[in-house]
Amino acid sequence: MPEISVLMITLNEENAIEKVIHDIQRATAGRDVEIVVVDSSKDRTPEIAARLGARVVRQFPPQGYGRAMERALGETRGAVAVTLDCDDTYPAEQILPIADQVLRGESDLVNASRLGHKPDAMPWPNYLANVAFCVMARILVGVKTTDLHSGMRAYSKPLLNELTFDGSGPALPVELLLKPVMLGFTVSEVFIEYRERVGTSTLQKWSSTVWTLRRILRCVPMRFRSSPRPSVI
Repeated sequence: MPEISVLMITLNEENAIEKVIHDIQRATAGRDVEIVVVDSSKDRTPEIAARLGARVVRQFPPQGYGRAMERALGETRGAVAVTLDCDDTYPAEQILPIADQVLRGESDLVNASRLGHKPDAMPWPNYLANVAFCVMARILVGVKTTDLHSGMRAYSKPLLNELTFDGSGPALPVELLLKPVMLGFTVSEVFIEYRERVGTSTLQKWSSTVWTLRRILRCVPMRFRSSPRPSVI
């Protein structure tokens, strides 16, 4: 079994996939790492990924971001799973630092936040929406974080084995962060650089906004269960 599973979901990322996989391989050289790609592309993305040594899991026709991430997390073989977007926005050199934090038992989940400050690569409306969602999460469910939507995180295998979530719809990272905190897992946050993406964004802003609100509200009842939960990341 590998030590670390690096998970990516892809949809027509042929312009970015080769660079991203090479970056991952350089950043994790000498470690027991598998790269898993859950792919719903119509272009050459899966062929390129397989040629470079990734384990490609086809999910076609596409079932949306949530179902693809659900599949990716279910494919994890390593002791820790690191999620990463395949558009070159996240720094591959941070994979081992956040994975090792989990492997050392310091955290069950490490959230790599893009929002220590406003990234140049993030438009102001997106940045302000992210900040507003974090304020809402703190008020409604008592969880303090700077980035509910980060696509780069490290999850321990025991956490993934216990966690249940709804893979339908977008904004799944919101639920994948709030629930572990409220279930009592140790969750920490580090800041990373966020870069300009390669290719065209597939974000559906209205749908993502609706699902973000829905996922936050679904967690509200967990706040009032009998045993107190840690509330600060």
